[in-house]
Amino acid sequence: MKPISRRAYAIAAVILAAVIFVAVNIAANTGLTDSKLDLTENGQFTLSQGTKHIIAQLKEPITLRFFYSKKTASDYAQIDAYARRVRDMLQEYAARSDGKIILQDVDPEPFTPEEDEATANGLTGAPTDSGTAVYFGLLASNTVGDKEVVPFFTAEREPYLEYDLSALIYRLSHPRKAKIAVLTSLPLDGGMQMMMQGGAQPNMIYQQLQQSYDTQMLDQDFTKIPAGTDVLVIVQPPVIALPQKLAIDQFVMGGGHALVFLDPNSEMAQMANGGAPSASSLPALLKAWGVAYNPKKVLGDRLLAQQVQTSGDPRNPTARYPIWLHLNADDFNKTDQVTAQLQTVNLASAGAFSPLKGATTKFTPLMSSSDQASLLDAPLVQMTPRPQDLWNLIRPAGSPYTIAARITGPAKSAFPQVAPIKSAKDINVIVVADSDIFDDRFWVRTQDLFGKRIAQPFADNVAFVLNAVENLTGSSDLISLRTRASSDRPFTVVKQMQAEAQAQYQQEADALQARLSDTEQRLHALEQGEAANGQNAKTLTPAQKSEIEKFKHDLINTRAQLRDVQARLRSDIDALGSILAFINIALVPILVALFALVMAGLRRRRRAKAVKA
Repeated sequence: MKPISRRAYAIAAVILAAVIFVAVNIAANTGLTDSKLDLTENGQFTLSQGTKHIIAQLKEPITLRFFYSKKTASDYAQIDAYARRVRDMLQEYAARSDGKIILQDVDPEPFTPEEDEATANGLTGAPTDSGTAVYFGLLASNTVGDKEVVPFFTAEREPYLEYDLSALIYRLSHPRKAKIAVLTSLPLDGGMQMMMQGGAQPNMIYQQLQQSYDTQMLDQDFTKIPAGTDVLVIVQPPVIALPQKLAIDQFVMGGGHALVFLDPNSEMAQMANGGAPSASSLPALLKAWGVAYNPKKVLGDRLLAQQVQTSGDPRNPTARYPIWLHLNADDFNKTDQVTAQLQTVNLASAGAFSPLKGATTKFTPLMSSSDQASLLDAPLVQMTPRPQDLWNLIRPAGSPYTIAARITGPAKSAFPQVAPIKSAKDINVIVVADSDIFDDRFWVRTQDLFGKRIAQPFADNVAFVLNAVENLTGSSDLISLRTRASSDRPFTVVKQMQAEAQAQYQQEADALQARLSDTEQRLHALEQGEAANGQNAKTLTPAQKSEIEKFKHDLINTRAQLRDVQARLRSDIDALGSILAFINIALVPILVALFALVMAGLRRRRRAKAVKA
């Protein structure tokens, strides 16, 4: 028989590969439609255990009507791609529900009953160039007539898709909302004055609380906590009298749970201009709960300092502001459900707690500073706005301070003369030494979409507050979902290097800056004085010329030294950047080339051996 040529082998191999490729695709399309491989770090495309538990606990059916204008939206690739993801996730919810979640697709074409249903239930149509509207939302209902609506699935909320869907299903499966009472001096609800002026916008965290819970604001002269309250939330409380303190004491002693936010220097209060105290404390209650707290001390932290814009020096437009803190994953208690999955929280002018000696309660830190922190006098902080001046005041303690803590165990009443001596059961209180955690500007960007505020969180402030309330009410299914979308990836090594370099060189830089400013002022004064006397360069004496030249030389020399110090501030970081750039740009191609050379050498050796054989 005539041997098959090498060319025929190659053609047959190509044809066989094409047949196998088509066959594998056909098999995959028919048999693997529900199979997925999620390679993202946080499993962004895999349902979390919290969602699975919510679905497993469903007792009554929930109907999800997914409104999507297929034909109109087909011209918009981004919306169409996102719609496929939303529908895939809804299908996965339905598939896991054992029939308890009923998914219905609705295409609300123009001038149809389906479009009327969408608009009647609060879904929003996005206008297009053709004049027709694109509907892309969800109407969910339970068997007792309760409804929840997603007016429009915005791209900004895509990272929070699973949380939004699971929270919606959770609310429909738990029609009775937990009840929380709120005591605060801050205008969390927008403030009466702002509401009267028509410019009120509720605080975003408070808005989330209202959406998830039956929320009631307490008047300043309340005498008891409303019946049925599950959690008492205290945020920068006003100055209250004994009856109010006694009511809080009896609520906690009777088994009620409390979430307390105190602040030694509340920036929200200072901006509110409504009589809210800038510093707050509940000394008698804290003492009874076994907690030490000084409302006159503000926490400064060199390592966790936020980078802020400055206007003082155009050559250095940003600076690390040590009383505005950016907490990362390492700063949270990983064993407590409230903080276990937090990624980042932003605080401002926070204080610190510590356990009292001899306390009967257990003190468990939830959020902590770094070991490069110290406590500063609040009045001094208020009078020292420059970041670098605050930086120089910090004397690192070498160990972290506790910013938030959980207090549990038996406690005595703060007012034993008029109340029972011991708590009826172990207390469960969470205390936080900051109220600016509620400030929208520190954790969220908002935008208006068709008259509705859309939130784009960049920190987990809202997750901490809602996690704490949910944990204290006894429900924890949504806690694991709130932080899955966090995209914050801090350069922790770079931040550590920046803090160490700034601590090492900043004093020298400050001295040079002061010398530079002094030299510039003296030279300017000398030149101005000569101009006033009618002297010019030709009439100056040799001594005057020498003095001016000396100042100019000092000016140039000082600027050079300052540039050198500033270069040393960044030398290690620049070196690290160069190493990373080399790894990303050059190292991989070099390794590939080396691998190719090795393989070529091995192949050549095998051929040489074959020829000899």
